[in-house]
Amino acid sequence: MLVPERRTRADLVAAAVIAVVVVILVVVVWAKSDARGTISEPAGRAAAPAAPIDRLPQSLHELWHAPDGSTDRALAVSGVAITADDGTVTGHDPVTGKQLWKYQRNMPLCGAESQYGAVIATYRDRRGCSQTALLAADTGARRTARSSFMDQRVTFVMDGTYTVAQGPDRLEVWRSDLVRTLEYGYVDAPVNPRTQPRKGCRLLSAASSSTRLAVLERCPDDVADRLTVQNPAPKDSTVPEEYGSHVLTEPGATADGARVIAVSDNRVALYLPGTESTPPEFAVYDASANLIVTHRLTAPLSDRTTVARVGSAFTVFTGNSVIALNTTTFDPMWTAADALGTPTQMAGQLLLPVSDGIAVIDPATGAATSRIPLQRTDYHGELITLAGTGSTVLERRGTELYGVGQS
Repeated sequence: MLVPERRTRADLVAAAVIAVVVVILVVVVWAKSDARGTISEPAGRAAAPAAPIDRLPQSLHELWHAPDGSTDRALAVSGVAITADDGTVTGHDPVTGKQLWKYQRNMPLCGAESQYGAVIATYRDRRGCSQTALLAADTGARRTARSSFMDQRVTFVMDGTYTVAQGPDRLEVWRSDLVRTLEYGYVDAPVNPRTQPRKGCRLLSAASSSTRLAVLERCPDDVADRLTVQNPAPKDSTVPEEYGSHVLTEPGATADGARVIAVSDNRVALYLPGTESTPPEFAVYDASANLIVTHRLTAPLSDRTTVARVGSAFTVFTGNSVIALNTTTFDPMWTAADALGTPTQMAGQLLLPVSDGIAVIDPATGAATSRIPLQRTDYHGELITLAGTGSTVLERRGTELYGVGQS
C-alpha cells in the first residue's frame, strides 16, 4: 500500500491563492457582465388579452401618461401598453397606467418595437445598436436575445413575419426568434468577402413583406438612387438573393428624401420627392424592381411622414393628411385631410387624430362619420400615432404616451 502524501504548508498557501484568484475572476466577470447591468421585473401573471369593443365611446379624456422617448409609434400588444425610455422598457395596464412589468439595462435604447406578441428592444454598446432582447409582451419575461455588429442608428420596420433593422451602412432581417435571416451592406467580418453585390452604398430606406425585401440605396458609382428587391430569407443569410436591382431613372430619384413606403409580395411603393419641374409622386414597381405606374401628389411629404398598416390599407401621414393605399396594388384609395398623425382601428372604424379630438373614419371611403371630443394637455403640434387596446386609445405625442379612455 502506498503511503498517503502529506500536505505541506506550500500546498495550502497555493490552494488559498488559487481560490482567491478564482473569486476575484468571478467578481470581475460578474461586474462587467450584462446581467449586472440588467434589471428584469416580470409580471407575476400574464396580462389578460383585451376584449374587442362593439361601440366607440362618445367622449374621451386622458387617463394617464408616461415617458416614451425610444419608440416611433404607440405600442399596444397582448392587452398591454408599452413604453420605452432611457434604457427602460415598461408594460402598463392600458386603463390605469400601472406598471405591470419592467426590463431595464444600463445602456441607451436604440429603439423598441412590437411583433409576434412580443416587444423587441435594442440597446447600443461599443458595436452599435447590437444588443437586442425579445420580451413577452404579457409578462415582460425575456424570451431570447441576440448580439451582432450594427450601425449606431437603426430604423425598425415590421411586416408581421420579419423584423428589418436598417442603418445607413448595414441592414439585418430577423425572424420571430431573432435569428438573422439576412445581412446586407457593410459586413464586419465576412466569411466570404465577395458575397455582397455592391460596396460602399448608403442605405436610405427599407421595408419588407413575407417574401420580398425592398432596399433604396445610393451607391458610389450610381448617378441616382437604386432600388434593390431581394429575398428576406435566402438559403445563406450572408449571401443576398436579388430578384432585381435597378438605378432609378424617374424624376426625383436624384433628389434627397426618397423612401420605401410599402412592400407586398408582388409590389413595391416608393416616394419620389420630384424636382423643380416635376411633381412628387408615389412610384409602384413589380417584384423585380421594374416600374409599373406612378401616382402624382399635390405636395411633397414632410419630414414627419409616417406609414402604418391599418386593416386593409397602408396609411401614409403626409404631414397634414393621411393617404390610404390599397395593400395589393398600392393605388391611392382616399385622402383624409386635417390629420395630426396616423390612425388605428377600433370597432371596425378608423380613429384618426385631429385638432379637436379623434375623427371616426369609414375605412372603405375615408369619409369622416363622427368626432370624439378630446382635450389634449401640453400638446404643441407634435406627431401623434395611435394604437388601441380594449376600450383604451393610446396616443404617442412627442416623447410621451397617453392612455385615453371613456369620460
